[in-house]
Amino acid sequence: MSAIEYDIETGSGQGGRADETVKTGDLDSLRPLPRISVHAFCVSESVHRVMEQCAHDRRMAKVTLRITSGSIAAAANMFSSAPTPNLIILETDCEPSSLLQELAPLAEVCDPTTRVIVLGRYNDIPLYRDLIRSGISEYMVAPVSMADIMAAISTIFVDPESEPLGRSIAFIGAKGGVGSSTIAHNCAFGISSLFASETILADLDLPYGTANIDFDQDPATGIAEAVFAPERLDEVFLDRLLTTCSQHLSLLAAPSLLDRAYDFDRGAFQPVLEVLQRSAPVTVLDVPHLWSDWTRMVLSDADEVVITCVPDLANLRNAKNLVDALKKLRPNDKPPHFILNQVGMPKRPEIAPADFFEPLEIEPIAIIPFDTQLFGNAANSGRMISEIDAKSPTAETFAQIAHIVTGRAAAKKAKKSGLGKMLGLLSKK
Repeated sequence: MSAIEYDIETGSGQGGRADETVKTGDLDSLRPLPRISVHAFCVSESVHRVMEQCAHDRRMAKVTLRITSGSIAAAANMFSSAPTPNLIILETDCEPSSLLQELAPLAEVCDPTTRVIVLGRYNDIPLYRDLIRSGISEYMVAPVSMADIMAAISTIFVDPESEPLGRSIAFIGAKGGVGSSTIAHNCAFGISSLFASETILADLDLPYGTANIDFDQDPATGIAEAVFAPERLDEVFLDRLLTTCSQHLSLLAAPSLLDRAYDFDRGAFQPVLEVLQRSAPVTVLDVPHLWSDWTRMVLSDADEVVITCVPDLANLRNAKNLVDALKKLRPNDKPPHFILNQVGMPKRPEIAPADFFEPLEIEPIAIIPFDTQLFGNAANSGRMISEIDAKSPTAETFAQIAHIVTGRAAAKKAKKSGLGKMLGLLSKK
């Protein structure tokens, strides 16, 4: 009997990922699972691959999952001398008439609090009723998808009466100075004003964050107090740290001071993000242009990722690297959204938008022209673009971005053109 063990919290574990395509729409509505232990016993390769997919999903970040190739009898034998986990998932090809008898030895060694999901081959209603009466939490008929498994676990361990979690949207630049923060701030303002939805903007660039300047605020407290005192963090404490920017927009500002070093562990921001998701329907995360353990964790956990680029070769290279990295971090999620910013800057050689996105195989959700006067006036006055000129094309673009990243509209496809020698140029660079 062979086992593959995954410790999702530390990122360790061995074993290949499944190649099957996951329908991300089926997963979007699922909440992250709580800190539980799960042991799956698989008799078929297909279910084994599905469980491996589950192991790599960001919604399972707190779950310790172990996958074993073995039958119900193997599970009973293992747990006769070991404590049972919070959940056991059993795949079986037993006939309905003998399944309950097959489960009896396992029932004798299971802890009373352990829940069990059975994956069978027979769509048999009397069997389902007998299993539920016997204390089985769920019976599912194979083949099952990753979304099916995670939904079943969620049904058992996530309180249906709990408040829905808010949506988190992470903005990051493919390179420094591309305007990712400006776009994040304008989108947060647009989401809060267009949809009258309570929104929190969290500036994660603690030493150099500009959200307080862009909104003409000078708060005494902000995200530093939350990150450096996680033991105090709850909804009440967070509320004291927030600064009101508009009727529906609150800011968790960065200190923007160099009085200390801002070195963070991998999970430093996770408690903050969890409280933010419980506190508002939408959280916009302004992520600095860094590649560290903690930024990887933030990008991995966010519901949506938005990457801002300008049309040059370094941005194209970095954007391609980000796409590849996020595919590994978020194998079961949609690709990131892309915004091409500062297009048409005078006297600057640029890559045409169609050629820029051809190697990425992703259509941009917005192309924002270079307009130094409009953005400069907004920045210097501490106001957003829609406040400076609500009828400008750029303000309309920000409104469209707000619709797309919140799932209220789909991005329109742009026309494609030839790539030419761009991929060859990239490889040479």
